Amino acid sequence: MDLDFSEDEIQRYSRHILLREVGGIGQAKLKAARVLVVGAGGLGSPLMLYLAAAGIGTIGVVDDDVVDLSNLQRQVAHTTARIGMPKVESAAQAAQAINPDVRIEQHAMRLSADTALDLIGRYDLICDGTDNFATRFLVADACALAKKTLVSAAVLRFEGQLSVFKPHEGGPCYRCLYPEPPPPGAVPTCSEAGVLGAVTGVMGTLQATEVLKEILGIGETLSGRLLVWDALESRFRTVKLRPDPACALCGPAATIHDLSAHGVPEGPACAI
Repeated sequence: MDLDFSEDEIQRYSRHILLREVGGIGQAKLKAARVLVVGAGGLGSPLMLYLAAAGIGTIGVVDDDVVDLSNLQRQVAHTTARIGMPKVESAAQAAQAINPDVRIEQHAMRLSADTALDLIGRYDLICDGTDNFATRFLVADACALAKKTLVSAAVLRFEGQLSVFKPHEGGPCYRCLYPEPPPPGAVPTCSEAGVLGAVTGVMGTLQATEVLKEILGIGETLSGRLLVWDALESRFRTVKLRPDPACALCGPAATIHDLSAHGVPEGPACAI
């Protein structure tokens, strides 16, 4: 592994390198990693900023939306001056302002069955920060089929959820937790029910932490566990998840072998 760091990089990452669990070898792993962030919104914003600050070598970002004034209460990668700019461009500017050494790959698009597997296959680890069940299930299915680790977070109002899905390593997949998307309108989006802005910041930062743990191979993975946070009660709890033997995606008699059942996700912009 290439441990060739410039003097500026050694100074930038010095607090990481001091950690016995990271060190120079761990920092080199972060530099070599390729991470895809789906959604440059309330979750994707802090997630991207912390991944860039941590020295993830290549960060891809997928979003088809533009910055809107209503985003700025929670989507901290964007600014008032960048209203109307594509979110992928705005987020890239914010991330590279923190760390110009990282590479940001912009994908100004909405994932579809035709594009998801190819794009996801280019990265080591995938992060889902979307507010659209069609997109969430598309990403989850594509990650399972491509054998890519998925770090998935979700928020609504004053609550957040986070888990890591690694069915290729024997853990449950997203469909083990949610077998099918809910009926249209059954679960409100953040644009319909609202969300406390700081809640997305906490969950996006927790998501970034899990990404770094997975790349470094340290700590206890959230695979097989669902972290639930109630901000109003200031309470975290963890729910155990197990692979579902009847799961259509990862079970022994799986019926989902491709993305042919997915179309282009419809509905609101995909980033929270």
